[in-house]
Amino acid sequence: MSGHLPVLYAQVLDGLHVRPDGRYLDGTFGRGGHAAGVLAQLGADGRLLVMDKDPEAIAVAQARFGEDPRVSIYRGSFIELTGWHEATEAPLDGVLFDLGVSSPQLDVAERGFSFGKDGPLDMRMDPDADESAAEWIARADEAAIADVLWTYGEERMSRRIARAIVARRAETPFLRTADLAAVIGANVPRSKSKPGQKETNPATRSFQAIRIHINRELADLETGLDAALAALRPGGRLAVISFHSLEDRIVKRFIAGHAKAPAGNRRLPEAAPFVPRLRIVADATKADETELRANPRARSAVLRVAEKLEAAA
Repeated sequence: MSGHLPVLYAQVLDGLHVRPDGRYLDGTFGRGGHAAGVLAQLGADGRLLVMDKDPEAIAVAQARFGEDPRVSIYRGSFIELTGWHEATEAPLDGVLFDLGVSSPQLDVAERGFSFGKDGPLDMRMDPDADESAAEWIARADEAAIADVLWTYGEERMSRRIARAIVARRAETPFLRTADLAAVIGANVPRSKSKPGQKETNPATRSFQAIRIHINRELADLETGLDAALAALRPGGRLAVISFHSLEDRIVKRFIAGHAKAPAGNRRLPEAAPFVPRLRIVADATKADETELRANPRARSAVLRVAEKLEAAA
């Protein structure tokens, strides 16, 4: 395994319940920590399919697994799952989505994700995608910027920050992450941290919100979950790691919506009987203290696992 620490590694492998002859898809390869764990449990007849829209992740996948005949690699978002022949030619036994930005993306200043490392204001997981963060900030109006900061970052100072961004860009465009972080920081009051707790950078929520918007992360997640459920065989497992409450809320509602009958309403006509399509296997699993000491970035990770049920007769 590489130096990259895959979050909730053992819990993911346990949740996927890997069969030696199974077919598994890692829809967010990253640096391949989870994928390597799955591959280690596969026999000669097993198959591992890996996807990622980041070309650097795909280069790592090719270097690590490109010679293994059990592995197929595809550059693209998991929303393209249904268009990849390898993923649809036979039902899958497991699908993994490890959401959000990866540690390597955060650690490389040139990718433009980090407010702590000055670099080009980009934030695209796929650098060939249409619009960078700098381009969006240059054209979006004040209301649109404020809406993104509030909706995806839950930033209470969203309007003040948006106003400051628009005023500053009238003089000089935003091209660097440090420049944007400085303007945001000047308009967000410092929060008081608890004893022993590291102070949160005031740009944290805004950078997260802009990244989510630029990469269409929440809309793509909803599409990807539907595609994953359709691709799984009965008995196959869906495992999703979220790092943000908005992501986790979508995953939780998706699984619950297919696993639990909705509450009845005596005032409405009786609906057709509810037929569950999923069974909840693991609900909101989090990292333990041992993992957190080794990998503090796992603190916000939440794993949910569900199993696809047999179709109703």
